[in-house]
Amino acid sequence: MKILLVEDENDLSAVVSDYFVQQDAIVIISGTKFEAEDALITNQFDIVFLDIGLPDGSGLELIPAIRGSQENAGILIVSAKNSLDDKVDGLDLGADDYITKPFHLAELNSRVKALMRRKQFKGKEIIQFQELSINISENQAYVHDQVVPLTKKEFSLLIYFIVNNNRVLTKEAISEHLWKDNLDFADNYNFIYTHIKNLRKKILIAGGKDYLSTVHGIGYKYTIE
Repeated sequence: MKILLVEDENDLSAVVSDYFVQQDAIVIISGTKFEAEDALITNQFDIVFLDIGLPDGSGLELIPAIRGSQENAGILIVSAKNSLDDKVDGLDLGADDYITKPFHLAELNSRVKALMRRKQFKGKEIIQFQELSINISENQAYVHDQVVPLTKKEFSLLIYFIVNNNRVLTKEAISEHLWKDNLDFADNYNFIYTHIKNLRKKILIAGGKDYLSTVHGIGYKYTIE
């Protein structure tokens, strides 16, 4: 998951960033509208935390640009103002949700998970793919009723394959998904092979089938033959 945090309060930015980095998210912090606009040009985000009160204007003014360049991003307005007008204006412009400062990180995390379900899985809590069952909120995979003990990277990889079912995914695309901006890891495809090997093995041990095929010279495809 890649997050754009548009927030000018440094202490809050640090706390929120650290919290989501611990969950393997990539977080880019922008303290102004100008910095956010630059980040939106050069990156694709899953979630945008958008503060309304910024030093160089209202964060609401960024929503059209986000919607224009980040089709699948979830927009969560974060503001110190408990104002109905701000909330309505933001939602009317295309934001997905609204949270008021101060907030608990657990609540923020719950809202982020809800946005991800809404954007990627049309609001579903459980994703079913043949005998595989994926619980999004618990980050847990099952074959029938048996738990598949996946690591965070393996779970992320499984979700990525299922979301892109029937599409050929290049090694470069898989690497970028797993490590985002950490190029030291992204350039080493041996890590991909290791994660894919372990994912396949764990699903087979749990009694599942291997739906992953190798497209030689390109990457992988997850599909039902």
